[in-house]
Amino acid sequence: MSHETRQSLEKDGYRAQLAVCADGRVLLRSRQRTDMTAWFPEIRTAALAQLPADTGLDGELVVWESGRLAFERLQQCLTRRGAGAAKAGQEWSAHYVVFDLVHAGADLTGRPYARRRAALEELFASRELRAPLTLCPATTDPAVAREWLSWTAAGLEGLCFKRLDGPYVPGARSWQKYKVRVTAEAIIGAVTGTLTAPRTVLLGRYDTAGRLQ
Repeated sequence: MSHETRQSLEKDGYRAQLAVCADGRVLLRSRQRTDMTAWFPEIRTAALAQLPADTGLDGELVVWESGRLAFERLQQCLTRRGAGAAKAGQEWSAHYVVFDLVHAGADLTGRPYARRRAALEELFASRELRAPLTLCPATTDPAVAREWLSWTAAGLEGLCFKRLDGPYVPGARSWQKYKVRVTAEAIIGAVTGTLTAPRTVLLGRYDTAGRLQ
């Protein structure tokens, strides 16, 4: 790690851009430009209440359940509309974890990441932004980054590395990812399915008492 990069947490969620337009409209869309605003009414409500008009953010949608990230709950939110989406928002409230500020009354994409990050932190502080809008932690301290790598039990996948002097590049991978890999030995007990249908693999492991589970 060098002083020219900053590390951010990598989460198990959906990348999305959130915009509050100058006319007050809210737009939440995926990297593929799919409009997801109706699927996450709690995010739209928070954006209208907390963010100034003419603001554009880049971040990730996540859902917490029982102290860890629940990607399957997030997927379920994407299948609901209207009253169903509102009910899903009450059961499994999504959070929008923000890691970049791309528009604040003017286009910020050409500015270096260090300046965009400073502006993002100022936005959170001055507007007292709160959940479900969340500021993604970031650091230039290697010791802190190493500690974050131990948070995999909560569903965090690893770290993202961004150059402090780099501009924002829409639709491009302008940063690097480091994902934690955890391996374990297991016994394959059975394989179900056919060549044309999805297969299920039944795995077993020995517990501390030597019993196959």
